[in-house]
Amino acid sequence: MTWSSSMSSGYSSLEEEESEEFFFTARTSFFRRPPGKTRAAPQDVQKEREPHVYLSKEEVKEKIQSYNSSVTDKLKMTLNSNGIYTGFIKVQMELCRPITVQSSPSQGRCAHSNNETAFYLPNDCVNTLHISSTNTVREVIEALLKKFFVTDNPAKFALYKRCHKEDQVYTCKLSDREHPLYLRLVAGPRTEMLSFVLREHETGEVMWEAFSLPELQNFLRILDKEENEQLQILKKRYAAYRDKLEEALGGVWKPG
Repeated sequence: MTWSSSMSSGYSSLEEEESEEFFFTARTSFFRRPPGKTRAAPQDVQKEREPHVYLSKEEVKEKIQSYNSSVTDKLKMTLNSNGIYTGFIKVQMELCRPITVQSSPSQGRCAHSNNETAFYLPNDCVNTLHISSTNTVREVIEALLKKFFVTDNPAKFALYKRCHKEDQVYTCKLSDREHPLYLRLVAGPRTEMLSFVLREHETGEVMWEAFSLPELQNFLRILDKEENEQLQILKKRYAAYRDKLEEALGGVWKPG
């Protein structure tokens, strides 16, 4: 597999020159969401898994030709003589929790004593992967984490497919044995028809014991920061109320 990590749809192969990776820290909220709201967009609903349709070698060849004729970003597919084809998929990272990253020597001063650091990735971070038709969902997830030097257990994550239909966004969690490149080929190159999203598993209650020490420490820092922010907001709100009340009282008791 070859990779590209970017904030857009650009691609660069790691076979050429290793590009510098940037990680972003960000704040997330620990306040519970109102009941009935999902983590993603309001129209993001679950879609039943579609049955797998096996294609003959001739059908694959025809679909690849059709796919390549519709490509606008030069990310075409290639059919090999053994019937295996290679191509590109883009994966959007939608991670609510920080990822634990193995610190490199260049990160020295910001690294923890155990050489692991917790980072947040922005939701608009998109990775372009060069994979083959034999690569499974589980292999794609493991390779994504390896690319970012993530030490978290791959079992924490799941790959979803997302499609748009009649002004509604449908998502479906992919099984570990499915083949993303096949899904990309069948759907065509348009991301409106199909896109891939990496998320944490939906487990309901948070399993704190599944997180590493750097992650838990980062959660505590976030909680402290949010607590201070909420206190400042409350103080400003009540100070504004007090000023208005005092102003109103001054008008009532103003000597006539």
